[in-house]
Amino acid sequence: MSKVNNFEFVLPTKIIYGEGAINRLPDEISKMNHKKPLIITDKGLIAAGLVDKITAILDEADIPYSIFDGIQPNPRDTTVTEAAEWAKRENTDMLIAIGGGSSMDTAKAVGVILTEGGCINDYEGLDVVSKPITDLIAVPTTVGTGSEVTFWSVITDTKRHFKMSIGSPLIAAKLAIVDPELVETLPPSIIAATGMDALTHAIEGYTGKLAEPITDACGLYAIQMIGENIRDAVYDNSADARGKMLLGSLIAGICFGNSDIAGVHCMGEAMGGLYDMPHGVSMAIMLPHVMEYNYVACLDKFVNIARVLGENITELSKREAAHKAIEAVQQLNIDLGIPTLKASGAKESDIDELAERSAANVSVDSNPRRADKEAFKSIFEKAFSM
Repeated sequence: MSKVNNFEFVLPTKIIYGEGAINRLPDEISKMNHKKPLIITDKGLIAAGLVDKITAILDEADIPYSIFDGIQPNPRDTTVTEAAEWAKRENTDMLIAIGGGSSMDTAKAVGVILTEGGCINDYEGLDVVSKPITDLIAVPTTVGTGSEVTFWSVITDTKRHFKMSIGSPLIAAKLAIVDPELVETLPPSIIAATGMDALTHAIEGYTGKLAEPITDACGLYAIQMIGENIRDAVYDNSADARGKMLLGSLIAGICFGNSDIAGVHCMGEAMGGLYDMPHGVSMAIMLPHVMEYNYVACLDKFVNIARVLGENITELSKREAAHKAIEAVQQLNIDLGIPTLKASGAKESDIDELAERSAANVSVDSNPRRADKEAFKSIFEKAFSM
């Protein structure tokens, strides 16, 4: 075993996992000594009746609340401002995020504004935030973002059409309530996209330059759990598989939250900022292409990925076995109906701008193999050719 370098590991968020866990929400609010939460969610979850299921629990406990339902995919800085003003106007004293990464990232950003002031664009980067945010309870309803346990918020700067990252342990949710019953009605296409996002988190967190022993353990376990369950969750509507996907996403979040994301997110976030492409779809599209670029820099870890994804690597050379990890992910994309880059709506004429945006991402230095604008251009060009 190679020498273990010094590292830090932070997990500020308490986690409650299990069927029916959402019923503990009133008691947890009471423990925090809060009186009126602001629920941050989206209109789709309102229409689906999922938010009603949760507010009924609050109603029964006589806990008043307000609802902000203006969340969109790839949440915007303008939405953060609007939600923060709503929170002030309604005299709420804590936040509950119900939904996927968009709701949770917005809630973290709102918490920053409520405690720090200004606009969220002032806090781009790592550790710019100086105060703990308003108490936040995160309730994930997708199986992919892991945002319930990370201390990152990704918000679109509408003037730059750029997805900026705000990072600090001070913005993490105080509590994550992770209830498999809340993903029972999740559409298969959403499971596929968000599940591949979770797989990307686990692979990048495991293979990136900032990985350490605890994130290695979390990352490899999450890769295996997602790989074993994503097809059943999508095609068999298996409640057990969906619950394991939800847990796999959470563990992947713990992994990358303490290491980092890398080249896939650099490229996928560039696509999301330029085209407003769904985050999970952009991650799934670019994951095998970035893995193809990176694998020579971390052969041993790619061999482990291939093994836990169920590939037969006996009697193969290390390089051949490592490449099996890429082939496994490529097959997952095919099985799940993920589009190619060419079919996604991205434009080859934008490659130069996409590469420039990718190289400007805050996580570029965490990629296991050095990546600059020219490297990203090459990856995009190869991806468009397939």
